[in-house]
Amino acid sequence: MSNTSSQAAGRLAVNGAELRFIDLPALFGEQLKELPTVLRLLLENVLRHTNGAEREAAVAALFGWLETGSSEAEIAFQPGRVLMHDTTSTPALVDIAAMRDALAEAGVDPAVLNPGLPVDVSVDHSLAVEVYGRRDAPQVNLGHELRRNQERYRFLRWASKALRGVRINPPGTGIMHTINLEQLATVATTEQRDGEAWAVPDVMIGTDSHTPMVNGIGVLGWGVGGLEAQTVMFGMPTMLRIPDVIGVRLTGALRPGVLATDLALTVTQRLRAIGVSGEFVEFFGPGVSTLSAGERSVIANMAPEYGATTGFFAVDDKTLDYLRATGRSAAHLALVEAYTQRAGLWFDPEARPHFTRGIEIDLDTVAMHIAGPQRPQDLLAYSDAARVLAARGFKPTAPHADMPRHPVAVAAITSCTNTSDPGLLIAAGLLARKARQRGLSVPYWVKTSLSPGSPAAAAYLERAGLIDDLSAVGFDIVGFGCATCIGNPGPLPDVIRDERARGTIHPVAATSGNRNFPGRIHPDLDLGFLMSPPLVIAFALAGNAEVDLSADPVQVAPDGTPVSLQELWPTREEVAAHLAQALDADDFRREFAIASANPMWQALQAPEGERFPWDAKSTALRRPPFASVEAGSQLGRYSAQPLLVVGDDVTTDHISPASAIPPDSLVADFLVERGDDRNDLNVFASRRGNWEVMLRAAFHSKTLVNLLKPGMPVAHTLHVPSGEVLPIWDVAQRYRDAGESVVLVAGERYGTGSSRDWAAKGQRLLGIRTVLAMSFERIHRSNLIGMGILPLRLPQGADPKSLALQPGDRIEVDAQPDALSPRCAVPVRVLRRDGRVESFTATAAVETQLEVALLRDGGVIPAILKKTIAEQQAAHA
Repeated sequence: MSNTSSQAAGRLAVNGAELRFIDLPALFGEQLKELPTVLRLLLENVLRHTNGAEREAAVAALFGWLETGSSEAEIAFQPGRVLMHDTTSTPALVDIAAMRDALAEAGVDPAVLNPGLPVDVSVDHSLAVEVYGRRDAPQVNLGHELRRNQERYRFLRWASKALRGVRINPPGTGIMHTINLEQLATVATTEQRDGEAWAVPDVMIGTDSHTPMVNGIGVLGWGVGGLEAQTVMFGMPTMLRIPDVIGVRLTGALRPGVLATDLALTVTQRLRAIGVSGEFVEFFGPGVSTLSAGERSVIANMAPEYGATTGFFAVDDKTLDYLRATGRSAAHLALVEAYTQRAGLWFDPEARPHFTRGIEIDLDTVAMHIAGPQRPQDLLAYSDAARVLAARGFKPTAPHADMPRHPVAVAAITSCTNTSDPGLLIAAGLLARKARQRGLSVPYWVKTSLSPGSPAAAAYLERAGLIDDLSAVGFDIVGFGCATCIGNPGPLPDVIRDERARGTIHPVAATSGNRNFPGRIHPDLDLGFLMSPPLVIAFALAGNAEVDLSADPVQVAPDGTPVSLQELWPTREEVAAHLAQALDADDFRREFAIASANPMWQALQAPEGERFPWDAKSTALRRPPFASVEAGSQLGRYSAQPLLVVGDDVTTDHISPASAIPPDSLVADFLVERGDDRNDLNVFASRRGNWEVMLRAAFHSKTLVNLLKPGMPVAHTLHVPSGEVLPIWDVAQRYRDAGESVVLVAGERYGTGSSRDWAAKGQRLLGIRTVLAMSFERIHRSNLIGMGILPLRLPQGADPKSLALQPGDRIEVDAQPDALSPRCAVPVRVLRRDGRVESFTATAAVETQLEVALLRDGGVIPAILKKTIAEQQAAHA
């Protein structure tokens, strides 16, 4: 750090040592209090990592933001660490392995390519619920997971040996966001700079859209695509426009019986209603102080569902309580408290910082809720499921003897969202206990599961005496991973599968997860409700999603007595008493260490060497063609065929699914031709290391409607010159062979959902040069740019419906590399097949000069390769 930057530093005495730190209050006085805490953290980062004119301009821009609550200025953000999971890390690490090959072929030592930041990988996205309702389910399901994914897991172990700073947290250790909360996050830490110890905030990025869960304990972090993570890992800062910040003022306190899940769903609905799209969100006001850190984390987790980059809660006593409860040392708590208070980062419930815009939520008015049946922002009273499903008007071919027309097919207490807060799991266990005492059981057609975010959950549920109660109603622990939430529920019950095929039922999922897009949970389930863990058990016991639990009984007990939800619902005092009995701070470190030492994981043999030995016959891992210096820019002026035209809310699940590979699909045929078992193909997410599979998986969704020619089979489109309907990848190849460019046209919120970079990689392999959409979700927009695809926002009044593109219409885009700049105008013409020409001006959905540079290079990977080669050439000059 230069002398100029050192002048920003104060001195902090803590734990018998003196630490330097960026003293924001001393530097900026009362003006600092006007900034939201998220911007104070960005300010600290700028002061610590930049100097001279760059630093002065960034500081001026951050305080200039106060004038309007918005800014077009860019700043460089340098996180301290990166967090990934197995199905985002695999493609990123495959890219790195391929880049090492490209460097070697260019005459550069491949070993020079190493991450410059610590990278934690959590193997959490591959657990499938194969068996359930039995005590040995975790071991059986983990065995299936390791068998199916052993080639990919060996590759991850190779990466942890070959690449400096990469650490793998093996399957069974929990969900990445829970691991982050319980094990990895420091809130504040120390680092050495120029021979001195500095106190600094814990700031990070993660390759999962739910990374903001850690915002619940005051750690600034957000989700990025794997491609953006690679830029950071290899020495490029994250360039971001100073964000707009939405303030959510909380007052009052949650009423008895209302849970953090209910508040999270309310926040999601309220923020989506005002059109949040990529802004930072910060919670403030006296109501914040009534929420535990676990409750705050539930709300922070759903930031991508409410359209935000973050959902931030600043540090206070509740943060310290959480750190203490999860086994952090007294010395560390002292550091966190002393540093955040001195640095101007401690929460003040009376503070009213300046925000871009804001809303207020009175916690006293929040009620018990569910959301669905197809979007997380569609908020309902818990009693409204019956009304909403009845309005859909499903008419069975014939009534089933036992099942209702909308049976609960999957009831899963799943996801980091709700299983990381011990209070919610304790509440679920208490409801299960009361149901057990009344003799209630789950109907035979319901697939039940409990997949907590942490192995410590098993310990505290056992200590609370609730494991047997959960088991008695079918909610045995099935493992510690994302499972059903990420689309790994395992097979549906045979009776559900068969009766659905006959048309007698329209099954529904009830989960405590964060997403319920059609097909998200299972390809054959297009209806799902999100809800709290105890409410999941209540719906499972009812067995009927078309039920009004405010009036109808959950079930009739064996003695003939109707049992209402109110009789089963635990009181706040019951939950608090069992939490006090159950929680032991030693559980978190001990259970994590035991899971990390799993002998099945340790027995996996990994290759050695600086370069990965690719197997040409592998259906899991293949060197991708885009990991090349010669990838080339896709900018320019061109006339293109629309490859697909789609509507609103096309998710990354639509674009690149993660769920089970249908055995009757063309993707399955491709794998079977190469020796795989049609009945054991695993999930799409497990194939993200093989570009040939993922190319064929692009847009493989039953619910995606291609407006170019409605009614086409799954993952097909129209090849206009021949008039044939063919698989999308086949049509794309025909256009490529003919020298034709292709584009994609979409409606609102294109790319909503998960952070998966394969949603962009698949489009690049299809040859898509530009996506024209009414709006983009933040991470997918970044991923498109990372793959060299230009995202263009359609002007007001232009949308897929009004454009009315017909086969034979072409789209001309004029995006010259030298003319491209952030948010610039881009001329577009629609060349109608009858000779008419319609012109409009689109806006480049490009936010920073770094993104412009990436598009000119052809994407992140060629940019990293060019940078590395240039550095090595300069070093040897």
